[in-house]
Amino acid sequence: MFSEATAEPVARLIEEFNRLPGIGPKTAQRLTYFLLRAPAEQSRSLAEALIRLKERTVFCSECFNITEEDPCPVCRNPARDRATICVVEEPLDVLALERTRSYRGLYHVLHGAISPVDGVGPEDLRIRELVARVSRGNVREVILATNPNLEGEATSMYIHGLLRPLGVRVTRLARGLPVGGDLEYADEVTLIRAFEGRREM
Repeated sequence: MFSEATAEPVARLIEEFNRLPGIGPKTAQRLTYFLLRAPAEQSRSLAEALIRLKERTVFCSECFNITEEDPCPVCRNPARDRATICVVEEPLDVLALERTRSYRGLYHVLHGAISPVDGVGPEDLRIRELVARVSRGNVREVILATNPNLEGEATSMYIHGLLRPLGVRVTRLARGLPVGGDLEYADEVTLIRAFEGRREM
């Protein structure tokens, strides 16, 4: 609760910032007071960006990535390999993979991972749509690129079980030691995966 010394618009913006992931009460206050001191144009620009975000973005009807046009530019691009689909948890994962400039296939965004603890089941994700895409044919390989944690592993195993009867090749991103990492600081699971994912030199 805010004291009566805090103006209502200020208190309201602090509360709204505080609802965002990773923003605690102190950061919410700092952001609010920064905007209060900033030129009015900066605040208007932020407000307009938020409104445009909600009004002009949609999910691609094919891959479910965030886009301004449906289908998205990746799905529309005739140069992309349509026989390969990379399955990721979130739109941010697509951005990370696109930065590598090494993957030229299509994507499928699940919008989360199976997590019974958080009440997220397979029906809450875009898994049904993935199976429908693969069932239509023309897909040679599905790359499961979910996060290497308990939820990501559970999601990958579930999807693998659904896709196996369809006769499509299902692969998983290799996991192991990061570039620049030291062996002594790696945990056992990472080291085991690094051994399993080794390849010819």
